[in-house]
Amino acid sequence: MDALPFDKELDTRGLTCPLPILKAKKMLAVMSSGEVLKVVATDPGSMRDFQAFSRQTGNELVDQHAEGAEFVHWLRRR
Repeated sequence: MDALPFDKELDTRGLTCPLPILKAKKMLAVMSSGEVLKVVATDPGSMRDFQAFSRQTGNELVDQHAEGAEFVHWLRRR
C-alpha cells in the first residue's frame, strides 16, 4: 500500500512516544514546503499522536494506516 509518493522516509520502529513525533518534527524542519515525509512506526499511539501533531503544526496529515504491526503516516510540510 506504499503507492503514495514521498520525498523522505523516517524509520521510527521500536521507538515510543514522544520520539517518533520529535524525530518527524526535526526532519520536517529541514524539508521544503510541499515535500512529503513518510514515517513508519510500531507505536500504536502514533496514530493519534500524528493526528494531533498535524493539527498543532499545520503540516498536512496526507494519510495514515496500519500495516500489520506497523503504522505508516504521510505528512506534507507546510
